[in-house]
Amino acid sequence: MYKIGGATMTNMSIKKVKMPEQMPECRNKNFKEVALGYTAKMAIEEAQRCLNCKHKPCVSGCPVNVRIPEFIAEVAKGEFLKAYEVITTTNALPAVCGRVCPQESQCEAKCVRGAKGEPVAIGRLERFVADWYMEHHGDVMPQKPVSNNKKVAIIGSGPSGLACAGDLAKLGYDVTIFEAFHTAGGVLVYGIPEFRLPKAIVQKEIDKLSAMGVHIMTNMVIGKVLSIDELLEDMDFDAVFIGSGAGLPSFMGIEGEALVGVYSANEYLTRINLMKSYIEEYDTPIKKSKAVAVVGGGNVAMDAARCAKRLGAEHVYIVYRRSEVEMPARLEEIHHAKEEGIEFHLLRNPVKILNDGNGKVCGMECQVMELGEPDASGRRRPVAVEGSNYVLDVDTVVMSIGTSPNPLIRSTTKGLETNKKGCLIVNEDTNETTRQGIYAGGDAVTGAATVILAMGAGKKAAKSIDEYLKNA
Repeated sequence: MYKIGGATMTNMSIKKVKMPEQMPECRNKNFKEVALGYTAKMAIEEAQRCLNCKHKPCVSGCPVNVRIPEFIAEVAKGEFLKAYEVITTTNALPAVCGRVCPQESQCEAKCVRGAKGEPVAIGRLERFVADWYMEHHGDVMPQKPVSNNKKVAIIGSGPSGLACAGDLAKLGYDVTIFEAFHTAGGVLVYGIPEFRLPKAIVQKEIDKLSAMGVHIMTNMVIGKVLSIDELLEDMDFDAVFIGSGAGLPSFMGIEGEALVGVYSANEYLTRINLMKSYIEEYDTPIKKSKAVAVVGGGNVAMDAARCAKRLGAEHVYIVYRRSEVEMPARLEEIHHAKEEGIEFHLLRNPVKILNDGNGKVCGMECQVMELGEPDASGRRRPVAVEGSNYVLDVDTVVMSIGTSPNPLIRSTTKGLETNKKGCLIVNEDTNETTRQGIYAGGDAVTGAATVILAMGAGKKAAKSIDEYLKNA
């Protein structure tokens, strides 16, 4: 806002303040964060683009209802601490959400400024505020609330589990998170690469939960080490929240998928992100590839392709059976991938992975596709073009065509109903499953979705659990 004769005027630039980034030719060789973040001056300038609409359409686009115009107004005044306090009344992970949320299809899609130019950079401002707080007040830990002597078990430490745990801990519940991996964070640490979401940021948020009294037990595969019934009956938990994610990968069922050099995106990214295979000091094995084909068009596919490039592959291909318009990945991720030298083979579908004679990948046979009529998803259905097959010379294939919930929990817990995709069925108003006292949210319910939607589900479940236990 500019002062003119004592009055203030909004910054009416139709363009967002540009985000500083590493240069593509540098960043595609390292795992340091791509986007460098706003300076305070940039943040204030961008915040002054906000019209502070009375009806707040942007808030309706946020799954956790961040008070967006309020925090942006504080940024515009340079009151960054106040801005952080406003955000964290509803969002416990602003540094995470500011980096990985699809703002363009959520809050920013509702921004009035987007009608005649670019919307306000809500995500960038949220990230700035969170980073500023970490830099200036990062060592300040929350106080442990007074206990209400009731126990809740959280299965999974991804975004839905962390959000649920945080809200319940604030209310005085004795919360224990059971995490299958050796490190807490779920998809935030095993799925999203360091160059999009530094793991130190995730750890900071987990440390805050620990300070509030949340117990985190790692290497605990629920359904194997302990059952949900044991948690309730033998360990005296009063309620359970299932936030176990969607970690079961899908494959195409084509010839050659069992060859050495074929990965699911889940395995590939877990080896890189959680098990640090990109750092020489770690012994995690991963193939040193010359040419990599990543099959799929979502954010996970972009992550896998960009990781492959950083690991030294000379050629990395995105192979997707529809056009770019139908790609589910964020526009920003597609843009970054192209800048970093990822090659896009669109309207192409794999039909066979080739064997070099020693059980290893030596190529992938693809078929050209064309778009027909829309299918059930609303996207135009790809139709094969006869006689169009060709071979893509690759030594590694990464399948990134979707995931579903691991069947372990549902197969070891009586009374938990699921849909045909294996997702837990819940009451949409409360997130309670078909068993009383057991709640669920995130990808275990929806299938693979966004971090912020998972957080929203975790928060809704926490509220429902609190109401349930108060009336028990």
